[in-house]
Amino acid sequence: MKPQKKPSFPAAFLLHLHPVRVPAETLRFRLSFGLGGISVVLLGLLFVSGILQLLTYSPDVTTAYDAVHMMRSGTSLSGWVRNIHYWAANILVLTTVLHCCRVYLTGAVRPGRATNWYLGLLLLLLVLAANFTGYLLPWDQLAYWAVTIFINMLNYIPLIGPDLVVLLHGDTELGQETLALFYGLHTGILPLCFALLLSLHVYQVRKCGGLIQKERDDAVPADMVPSVPNLIVREAAVGGLCVAAVCLLAALVDAPLAEMASPGLTPNPAKAAWFFLGFQELLMHLHPTYAICVFPALLALFLIALPWLKGCRLAPGHWFGGYPGSRVALWAALCGVCCTAALVLLDEGLKATTAIAADSFLRGLLPTILLVLFYAAGFCYLVYRVHISRAHAIMAIFLFSTFSLCMLTIISIWFRGPGMQLTLFS
Repeated sequence: MKPQKKPSFPAAFLLHLHPVRVPAETLRFRLSFGLGGISVVLLGLLFVSGILQLLTYSPDVTTAYDAVHMMRSGTSLSGWVRNIHYWAANILVLTTVLHCCRVYLTGAVRPGRATNWYLGLLLLLLVLAANFTGYLLPWDQLAYWAVTIFINMLNYIPLIGPDLVVLLHGDTELGQETLALFYGLHTGILPLCFALLLSLHVYQVRKCGGLIQKERDDAVPADMVPSVPNLIVREAAVGGLCVAAVCLLAALVDAPLAEMASPGLTPNPAKAAWFFLGFQELLMHLHPTYAICVFPALLALFLIALPWLKGCRLAPGHWFGGYPGSRVALWAALCGVCCTAALVLLDEGLKATTAIAADSFLRGLLPTILLVLFYAAGFCYLVYRVHISRAHAIMAIFLFSTFSLCMLTIISIWFRGPGMQLTLFS
């Protein structure tokens, strides 16, 4: 009998990322939409395109802009490579957020998988940090003032805020030291962190048995199928489509590049990077300490506590915990969007007549108390009056908060004009 040929190292590595056999039900595309795999493919695109850009980029305030501008205006493929890097980075923010939401909404956030949930949250923070540090590297007006606004926002964090500002600035204002620091983080430290955490994340996924499965009677074994070709072919198809879509988008739409950074010329309006605009919008309505510190801290504590909220875990393997949950999810999302839009309009109308100053501490304390009371009342109403499960009530709070932050981001992107005034279209 002829000995079977061993696969090459890349093939062997990919095959060992999965068990030999996987449950057939976890192959459903609608269970995960391939969001985890797409995020990994985007990271690969970012790694390759980032290395190629290092061949011509120079982390110096006198040459950085010219290097990026040369990529864009040259006849070589360097502009296309930069576009791939830009669009892959921005899409990665969306896919990572959606992946975290998918994990929770299909019931995979539970004690046995808590470690992987926390690893996923850390990876989300790394994605935001990588986008933030990379945002400054073109050294144009858009990047300079977006980073300036965000760093200034950190001043409002109690105790450590001013020290964080000094650490990120590297000086009294953005300059060569800041660019060198961001370049070192973006090209050295963060990729190493990605490699470590992503390896642990993939290991934990396999350790937990892959994607979450529906609860079943132990007497009825799960239908198992070989990973090759059932799983590998699906992953290859999704990954290939992802690469093709990003490359096509990069060929059709250029990454933005404004004029060279000018510290003395402030754009109007001056906005943070789009993935931080939700918190900048909060600054328009709340005391800065609450918008930058208290509200994000409450959101973080909620996400950390999710695996341990007793009796509040969704049924595994089902979107929204089943059919009743899908209706709750729809109403929670609609209420989050409508309530946020209404409150923004109401606050804009009250600003001119209210006796409370815009930077008054009461403009944070009162909304925080009202928000906590609103969530508590909503939870009690859904559980004891509507008679839905606690898990679905917690899910409603999760989706209400998520869509509220999305609505704040949309308002800041498209409806804040000169002077950050509310307009129909900015």
